[in-house]
Amino acid sequence: MKYVILIHSNPKPWGHPTSDYVPEFQDLPEDIRARLTKDFEEVLVEMQANGEFVGGEALGDPTSASLYRWRDGNPLAVDGPYSEAKEHLAGFFLIDVESRERAEQIVTKFVGPGETVELRPVMVSGGPDQ
Repeated sequence: MKYVILIHSNPKPWGHPTSDYVPEFQDLPEDIRARLTKDFEEVLVEMQANGEFVGGEALGDPTSASLYRWRDGNPLAVDGPYSEAKEHLAGFFLIDVESRERAEQIVTKFVGPGETVELRPVMVSGGPDQ
């Protein structure tokens, strides 16, 4: 079963790993920051070793984004992202696991202070969730 892990964050300045740039993470004691970073790095190594990691990318500063909408029968490009958004899509990971339970176990290592992480199943083109 394939899942995408979407990282929503608002680092200041924009940078990766995003946790290094959000005040909620920076305000934690050093030992807790080190443990969270270690847990995250360990789950990445584990997923790569057992073939669950398909891919992932960090995304650039949202101020460089453009949104495309359909207006009056034509595509229209506008500056993005939404100005009222507090958090922006900062990156994603694509995983291929045996079960939803395994995906949920993995995603707990991705969430941290000041960020929201979304777990969403990938759909087969034109079909139901895998």
